[in-house]
Amino acid sequence: MKTVQLAYGKTGLKVSVPDGAQVIEPRHLAGLDDEFGAVQAALRSPIGTPPLKAMVQASDRVSIVISDITRPTPNHKLVPWLLQELAHVPKQNFVIINGLGSHRANTREELIQMLGQEVVDTITIENHDAFDDAKLVHVGRNTYGSEVYFNKTYVDSDFKIVTGFIEPHFFAGFSGGPKGIQPGIAGIKTILDFHNAEMIGHPNSTWGLLEGNILQDSATQNCLMAKPDFMLNVTLNGEKDITNVFAGDVIQAHRIGCEFVKESAMYAVDRPFDIVITTNSGYPLDQNLYQTVKGMSAAALIVKQGGAILSTSECCDGVPDHGNYAKILQMRDTPQELLDMISEPSFSMFDQWQVQVQAIIQLKADCYLYSLLDEDTVRRAKFKPSADPAKTLAELLERFGPEARVAVLPYGPLTIPYVKGS
Repeated sequence: MKTVQLAYGKTGLKVSVPDGAQVIEPRHLAGLDDEFGAVQAALRSPIGTPPLKAMVQASDRVSIVISDITRPTPNHKLVPWLLQELAHVPKQNFVIINGLGSHRANTREELIQMLGQEVVDTITIENHDAFDDAKLVHVGRNTYGSEVYFNKTYVDSDFKIVTGFIEPHFFAGFSGGPKGIQPGIAGIKTILDFHNAEMIGHPNSTWGLLEGNILQDSATQNCLMAKPDFMLNVTLNGEKDITNVFAGDVIQAHRIGCEFVKESAMYAVDRPFDIVITTNSGYPLDQNLYQTVKGMSAAALIVKQGGAILSTSECCDGVPDHGNYAKILQMRDTPQELLDMISEPSFSMFDQWQVQVQAIIQLKADCYLYSLLDEDTVRRAKFKPSADPAKTLAELLERFGPEARVAVLPYGPLTIPYVKGS
């Protein structure tokens, strides 16, 4: 047996796996020696736009869209550096919009954790509310028939900046870029259209794919209806250090960033595995079970039909209690029944997309979960509880036999494993 360190919560988790287990993780990239210098250089020599400072007038009302606390974007670095580059603009002219999508609002304490005390004390911050029509404005209709509503503060601002980080995404191909706007600051009706059963179920709505991916195309179409004037995205390694910076045009710079991520994140295997151990990249991505589906989705790419997935995800924020994820899971008894319900044209509830992806995974493999959640909560969510990963793995090895193929994804969805030829 050999020991593997898994990304779990803030502290990590060690597990013993068979010597022959294949450990699949992103090719390690060292963090930049001078993160500030790299960001400053990107702001001053961006891709597809003039330098940021030259684009912004001192009188402009400037909006900066950030990702919420469930994402590891280093906004505590990026936002102060943006403000420093735009020091000619009075601080009262800025508004930071927390791109929550349909997630809950973040508390002041969480915003301080995300942005730092000084930013919270000196800059106006707005938690986006997808459910309040008075705070939204209609910006157009995309080719998929979706009416597009965005945050009014953002649309009305003179200069629009979107931040984010680029990583593999389980149905949009990659995060970052247009996704900071859609679904980040979209209205709930637009978010529901974006995540409907047909869009999520499309074969090209998957990891690492941009061309032909209708989710990414929808996000791009919607984003361009109120296009950010400037994008600042970064890439991160497993320690959440910045490894590269992509700034400028929201489409051009993002696409170049995605190619960079693909080089380090894609990993081919010869054939599927009986058992796949995965994570959700540790904190902050593994705060709840809703987000944990992403790591399971990565594992599902390489598990055999009838195999098993063991996910280790802390879930310090619960299932969570907010949103419809837990509610939808209780509406039917089995994954197939849930999938049938969600596929009905008349069914529409926000968070259904996560249940849909989960159900598809569970129809392929048995899914076990090691977390802080109690066993009853895990079972109600349709998963098999694991009180001890070592014991669960031993039971699975006994089930699949001495020649069982085992894979480990220590960083979960930061890796895109795939079977050659698939």
